[in-house]
Amino acid sequence: MVQNGYGTQQYRQQDVMGASPIHLVVMAYDVAIASCEKQDFTRATKAITILRDALNFDYAEAAVGLFRLYQWCLDCIRQGDYNAALQTLRELREAWATVEKRYMPASPPPAYAPATVAAQSA
Repeated sequence: MVQNGYGTQQYRQQDVMGASPIHLVVMAYDVAIASCEKQDFTRATKAITILRDALNFDYAEAAVGLFRLYQWCLDCIRQGDYNAALQTLRELREAWATVEKRYMPASPPPAYAPATVAAQSA
């Protein structure tokens, strides 16, 4: 089954709309990491800038530390050192994913049975 771009975009939009704030952070890391792997300067810097701009400085110590790491990653990317940025982004993503698993409630079961959806699409 081939999925068109619109269907994929619609699925991503639904994923974002229903995501917890922590999951949105993990998703932003996923984009930053994938973009660094492809050496896509524009997408990588945009994803890291989104992470940086979303920092809550009410928690100054943590926010300042993350701000510096994000700036360092942006500097690495500007210099073409995607691997250094990748290593840091992967470690940070893993930490956020651990927080998400440990502290966020499990997703509720779907409101539909998979067999029902399969029967409707046949």
